[in-house]
Amino acid sequence: MSSKVIITAALAGGGTFKANNPAVPYSPKEFADEAEKCFKAGASMLHIHARDEAKGGAQTSEVAKVKAVYDAIKQRVPDIIIQVTSSVGTPCPVGPFPAESDCVTLINQLIKLNMEARLRPIKAIKPESGSLNTNSMNFSVMDRKTGQIIYDNVLEMGCRPEAEIYDMGGLDNWLLIFKQGFFKKPYNFNFVWGVAGGQKFRPGAFAELVHALPADSNFTTCGVGIEQFPAIMQSCLMGGHMRVGLEDNTRLPNGELAKGSYEQVELAVKIASCIGREPATPAEARKILGIVR
Repeated sequence: MSSKVIITAALAGGGTFKANNPAVPYSPKEFADEAEKCFKAGASMLHIHARDEAKGGAQTSEVAKVKAVYDAIKQRVPDIIIQVTSSVGTPCPVGPFPAESDCVTLINQLIKLNMEARLRPIKAIKPESGSLNTNSMNFSVMDRKTGQIIYDNVLEMGCRPEAEIYDMGGLDNWLLIFKQGFFKKPYNFNFVWGVAGGQKFRPGAFAELVHALPADSNFTTCGVGIEQFPAIMQSCLMGGHMRVGLEDNTRLPNGELAKGSYEQVELAVKIASCIGREPATPAEARKILGIVR
């Protein structure tokens, strides 16, 4: 087990707002302020969803807004690794619907629009890392018999994918696509616990996922709400890494609202120190994850 643990801070997602916790960042400056605090607390990576202030803090894949957040963080904390989400698509139109014979065409058009929206910021910014959902938020069209990819773009941009695993089925999906041979070692995974439609955190299920990983794999974990800290503690104990932040949980273990993601980073550092692990620097995290700047 490496003594170095990568601590990722997910500053804001699609489901937490200022109404849940006033510290959730919306503006580029708020993201940069929080990023600096998290970096000083021990985080070496950030996971970002840009927010649209004009739409009440709704998440957005609009390139200009994502890039504004990305640039603001890089100007403040140039060394930190920024992982841009690929999970934000475009809203589907609601009616009027075409004749039955045209429904397949409509569905294909919506799939294409959604994929393009999700990939657009990553294509434009080319971050060092990008999230890669493997469950119902699937990122590719493929032949399940052969594993052949019919439509995929993320991996062609030099962006290291982090596979988001919500249950064993998500890992099975990744292993199916793995047959193509284009994933590069080391393979990076994030186990996500507590999402509705995904899997509740269970220590035994966590261990099963770790044991099912291929060789040369890194894993981190995050948990929604009260599952956050039990999940990251087990990850740290099993030699994995930890993700915290207001995207996943707006509170501290005692139930109080967190003053920011940085407070959760501080707790993650304490958890790691209890078993003799130190937070990785961005340079050390890049080496572990196989990121080439």
